[in-house]
Amino acid sequence: MPSVLFLYNAPADTIPVLMSNAVARGKSEDAYKIIHKVIAIAHENNYAYGNLWHNFLTHYIFSNENVFSLACERRDPPDGSLRELALHDFEIFMQLYRLVHESVAHVADFKGSKGEKSMICDWSYKLAASNTPEDFFEYVANFYKNYGIGIFAFNKAFRLGTSQLLPVANKNIGEVKLADIVGYEIQKRELRANTEAFLAGLPANNVLLYGDGGTGKSTTVKALLNEYSGDGLRVIEIYKHQFKEILKLTDTLRKRNYKFIIFIDDLSFEEDETDFKYLKAVIEGGIETRPDNVLIYATSNRRHLIREVWSDRDDMEHNGDIHRSDTVEEKLSLASRFGIAINYSSPTRKEYHDIVLSLAEKSGLSFDRDELLAGADRWDIKHGGMSGRAARQYIDYRLGIRNE
Repeated sequence: MPSVLFLYNAPADTIPVLMSNAVARGKSEDAYKIIHKVIAIAHENNYAYGNLWHNFLTHYIFSNENVFSLACERRDPPDGSLRELALHDFEIFMQLYRLVHESVAHVADFKGSKGEKSMICDWSYKLAASNTPEDFFEYVANFYKNYGIGIFAFNKAFRLGTSQLLPVANKNIGEVKLADIVGYEIQKRELRANTEAFLAGLPANNVLLYGDGGTGKSTTVKALLNEYSGDGLRVIEIYKHQFKEILKLTDTLRKRNYKFIIFIDDLSFEEDETDFKYLKAVIEGGIETRPDNVLIYATSNRRHLIREVWSDRDDMEHNGDIHRSDTVEEKLSLASRFGIAINYSSPTRKEYHDIVLSLAEKSGLSFDRDELLAGADRWDIKHGGMSGRAARQYIDYRLGIRNE
């Protein structure tokens, strides 16, 4: 199959190639084995609805990173030879969409266990109905331009694995929005303004959200993602032991047409840890500048991130004034490199009550106001104080005993 862009150098077990060869050679058993894989892939990627063969081909095209797809994502209109190569490949794919075989016919009108119809299904119908390679070209180019390619097109949150980004299923992120977080209006407004400037290509700052546990710091970042993912925002969560990989990660991200927030939850260091130096180099101060499409948002219970002990001050100089030791200064300089530091303190009693009442109403819990709040006060005494997390746990408890 002489595809130049999409199937050239593809692995020998690439499904479009195998299926075309199986049908051409009359190998029905091989074709059915391939369709079995297609069904499994459809369920795994949540497009087990409609024509699964068409859905698979569409997902394959939209996930394929090559010079054509990357140019479209960067909004560089492919022309000349590159356009001709793409048209050549799309003529081949149109033949694959129209492949006639009994195994393909069996998945032409598929309904999965949940009848899931995703974005892939809608685009699959458009591509299958294309009359010319030029029509096919326009659909694919517009998808790349508006949504991007591969995992970034179909997912909005990721974790850094051993050697690759691992998507977090959208359904596992939840649907929390900033309006769902009761209180902290000043904090939300400041974070929203910085994020919107970032998405607009304006100067924006790295952000440290610090303060008491359970006050909604991480939830606020999740809410930002849910509200702005449609504007090209993507969030990548990394952990402290992965800081050595952060330069490699940012170098990969600078080539993509998205806005990335590298999210570090519960950031802190003990006095004997030195991995914070890798993070410092990325935030500010290394030879290679941080890409314009990458920011770092971190949460911490500590304003200065690093636990200080008096031994850090053993190298003080006494020369008229007392100067902080170099050790302390090096550690504290990490926090100062976040351009914006936003404090999330524990709510007042009234704010705590407001959170409890709001969560109860949104959960559909019927309640007596005074009795509910009295129970909430007893709950916070037993469970570590007043916070949004404690309020959520209390409402979950009430919902649970209601259903007993």
